[in-house]
Amino acid sequence: MRYFSTRDTKNDKSFFSLKEAAIKGLAPDGGLFMPEYIPQADMKIVEDLYKKSYSEMALYLAGLFFGDDIEPQKLEKAVKSAYDFPIRLNSLDENTNTLELFHGPTYAFKDFGARFMGQIMGILNDSDEVIVLTATSGDTGSAVANGFYNVKGVKVVVLYPADKISPLQESQMTTLHENIYPLKVNGTFDDCQRMVKSMFADENLRKKINITSANSINILRWIPQAFYYFYGVYAWRELTGEEAPEVVVPSGNYGNLTAGMLARKMGLPIKGFVAASNANDVIPEFLKSAEYHPRASVQTVANAMDVGAPSNYERMMSLCNNQIEELRKEMRGFSASDEKIIETIKAVDEKYNYLSCPHSAVGYAATKELGVEGFWLSTAHAAKFGEVTEKATGKKPELPEKMKKMLAAEKVFTKIEADNEELKKYLLGV
Repeated sequence: MRYFSTRDTKNDKSFFSLKEAAIKGLAPDGGLFMPEYIPQADMKIVEDLYKKSYSEMALYLAGLFFGDDIEPQKLEKAVKSAYDFPIRLNSLDENTNTLELFHGPTYAFKDFGARFMGQIMGILNDSDEVIVLTATSGDTGSAVANGFYNVKGVKVVVLYPADKISPLQESQMTTLHENIYPLKVNGTFDDCQRMVKSMFADENLRKKINITSANSINILRWIPQAFYYFYGVYAWRELTGEEAPEVVVPSGNYGNLTAGMLARKMGLPIKGFVAASNANDVIPEFLKSAEYHPRASVQTVANAMDVGAPSNYERMMSLCNNQIEELRKEMRGFSASDEKIIETIKAVDEKYNYLSCPHSAVGYAATKELGVEGFWLSTAHAAKFGEVTEKATGKKPELPEKMKKMLAAEKVFTKIEADNEELKKYLLGV
């Protein structure tokens, strides 16, 4: 499989190998990598493997993309090492279903992409040291730090906005040490993302050090997120007897939603998607107006979705041949204010005795208000956002033991300003 840039619109495209695409992170022209073609999954095979285990199903799907580049035994070992935790479709009542993606080591859906990427990068990076440089609005950083923890030949530099993520999210990045280097940035997530992109665009810097990204812009983070849609759809079909669900995706940088679009184009029967955002509603507004207006992000109680200029917009449009009408056929939009999110967390608890994180609550709100027949993605454990959940319900979510230990551990990080030159200097000395 070869990869090309979303910004390469020539008939005679420039293609890159898997290793080149994974290590570069961003294409040389600043675009996001896309697979040369989208492989079609055999749904009978998927259904049979779904009944066996998630890792068996994921191994088959991973092989469609990476089987020509990675030896079968190595790919199998990587997939089974990455997916040693459960996934489940939780039915709150007959018409209320959510795919829980928060049962991994950092209790967020990003474990599915980050752990896969860490394992595969360890295989691909067989020589020079590489710096994994990533920005986070909360969950990406912890998932990437854990996914790459002690991976040989890799250093992880994570930028996160000061005082704009939860204490637990910060603990999950700052208590690992070893090859993990957290940077606490005096700014917003958009500042962090801008700084990361500027490093990839700096040709002089890239001649001196090998850097790649572990945000959902990276092909190794993005593609495996498509795999859990297959699990969710088959679990929902088994539960309901229906054919094709609509899937509600709480969205910030839109890697998660575009991974669902990829799964659909691989042949997975999905009726459509709901792009469910918080007050940072750039994509829902785009779906209404057909005019794309990225802007500075605003801080909300669903902080992992506080993104005003979503990177995966380019991938989203590429999957729809850059046609807004095709995108509108694929999905509809929804946004929720902080007030609505808090009300929803409370309502779900009162009705079902079920605690939702603020992001997952946006998914529930969209499901009910839009009359969705399908399921929403629950993206994080409620305890990761305990302050918000407690404010809404009066209940303090029980912390898993691993979370308790992280909160109590020593935090090590470096404070920097939202300045490109300061980040460059740090990277050259790390």
